[in-house]
Amino acid sequence: MNTSVAIQINGLTKYYGRFCALNQVSFDVREGDFFGFLGPNGAGKTTTISAVTGLANFQKGEVRIFGFDVVKDYRKARALIGLVPQEFNFDPFLTVEQILIYEAGYFGVPKREAKKRADELLGEFQLSAFRRFDFRKLSGGLKRRLLIARALMHRPRILILDEPTAGLDLELRYRLWDFFRRVNQEGVTVFLTTHYIEEAEKLCQRIGVIHEGNMIEVDDKEELIRRRSQNMIEIKLDRNLNDVPTELSEMGVRLGSGGSSVWVREEEKSLSKLLRAIHAHGIEVLGVHVKKTTLEDVFFKLTHNGNEPTHRF
Repeated sequence: MNTSVAIQINGLTKYYGRFCALNQVSFDVREGDFFGFLGPNGAGKTTTISAVTGLANFQKGEVRIFGFDVVKDYRKARALIGLVPQEFNFDPFLTVEQILIYEAGYFGVPKREAKKRADELLGEFQLSAFRRFDFRKLSGGLKRRLLIARALMHRPRILILDEPTAGLDLELRYRLWDFFRRVNQEGVTVFLTTHYIEEAEKLCQRIGVIHEGNMIEVDDKEELIRRRSQNMIEIKLDRNLNDVPTELSEMGVRLGSGGSSVWVREEEKSLSKLLRAIHAHGIEVLGVHVKKTTLEDVFFKLTHNGNEPTHRF
């Protein structure tokens, strides 16, 4: 039993009828990681989370939480996880405070301790003034905070965040980012799915990319970007070109920004040689900009069959 690995997934395969939602998915999330799980809509992210948390069965494979099998040791495994789902799934007959206290009860937390934890989390998420409210009276942002507070009531070792900032304004999103960082620094393993690639780039230490039910990358974020790096050079011109002169085209130069600039991979040719060739055609250079590869660039290429994103210089 390897307890230094928070989530261990081996050969996870899930079918819905004849549709293969997960195909031999395997990866680990180390204890203390802030792990980003990325993929387009329908890639298998939520299905994977459902398998990890026991909300969905699967046909093949194995999932362990700190060594506990999620099927054979379901209660022990599930008690280690706090889940923040995409959808609001609160009991409509409970107040905000009751939602938290009842959640703690599901995990065996005594009522007195649950009341204390609820008070702490209501304060943390600025929900104290709403403790007696029916949750349906809360705004979307307050409901999202309540989802996160509920997931933390039993003090889990793993926090799973499924699109936790979807639809939130920028200020609240940044505040939640700070909170997630702090939780992770306090020792909680965080597993994040998000459509905001910027969110993953700012928060996550390791990245896993899933596409059409297949894991296609798992690596430390910086190493993944380094391995997939294709830095681009944009050269602003003093005129618009309808097409690239043959000599420049042979050097890998392509048009950008409607012809007012050209771009080329940083490794294609030396910049000085390229600039001389441009000047030789009587074209003046107004500026040079190097665009470094981002996680968004890497994600796009991995999930679009190796094609590059359209560069908007």
